[in-house]
Amino acid sequence: MRDRPGSGGKRREGDAAADGPENPAAGAHPERETAGEGDVDSGRPQDPVAEEHQGRAASDRVDAEDEERPRGRRERMLRGALAGALAVGVVVFMAVLGVLNPPRELGVGTDRLGPDRAEPVAGYLVRARDSLSGADTEPHWALVSFTEPITPQAIPAHSGGLRIGQVLHRVPIPGVQTPLVSVAVPAGDAVAVASADAAAWQIQDQLERTGAIDERYPRVMTVSMSRLRAGCACTVGLVVRGTLPELRNLASVNGIRAVEALPADAVAGHFAVSPLLPEYIETVVPGPDDAPVPDN
Repeated sequence: MRDRPGSGGKRREGDAAADGPENPAAGAHPERETAGEGDVDSGRPQDPVAEEHQGRAASDRVDAEDEERPRGRRERMLRGALAGALAVGVVVFMAVLGVLNPPRELGVGTDRLGPDRAEPVAGYLVRARDSLSGADTEPHWALVSFTEPITPQAIPAHSGGLRIGQVLHRVPIPGVQTPLVSVAVPAGDAVAVASADAAAWQIQDQLERTGAIDERYPRVMTVSMSRLRAGCACTVGLVVRGTLPELRNLASVNGIRAVEALPADAVAGHFAVSPLLPEYIETVVPGPDDAPVPDN
């Protein structure tokens, strides 16, 4: 059979349709297919140059951190060394200052005047006399003990005209232990005479602070205050200041039982005082405290 005219062209068109018509969309954007193939692993194209820059930046950060750590340690070590040097400098400066300006010594803090407890009276009298030996002309603090208690008005006559620093009072009552009161006084005989009244006020203040320890205690304190204010013969010692020759002269005056001097470097207020009471005959021990306390 012969083909009809034009049939060959139609068949060729049919063959073309069978092979599949061209896809305008696919043909117009071929890059989409390429892009799809490149997004299989990362989702975006890989750029070798960008990767190199990123690697260098990360390496620079690591290097900077590595450099920062030893730099911080060096700064801390430097600050510590400077602080140590400063501390050493301060210590050295204070030491040099102490050498250039040494503190003034205040004398021996354990100095005391008077006999020790249970010391033989004869031994103390010798010790007191020996303390006045020497040729120096410096003034000394010294304790003056009397043969008998004296009245406040008699204090100037028993001081040898020397500077009085303390007046010691104790009301004598047989068989009754009464308080020993020390009154510090400025220069001048008038204040020394008035020290008995000051001693009474000290006893009153002590009684008010301590209260009635027992029935006997307030009675002893009350009678002591009363007699001191009445000007009794209750002064048992003085602390005076004079040179050794002056103190030796005072020791020879009637009514003076002993004069004991401290070293010349002793400082007022830095030594203890305990007089040789007239009632101490053989040994320095307190007497009995069993007699009735008088009313006044």
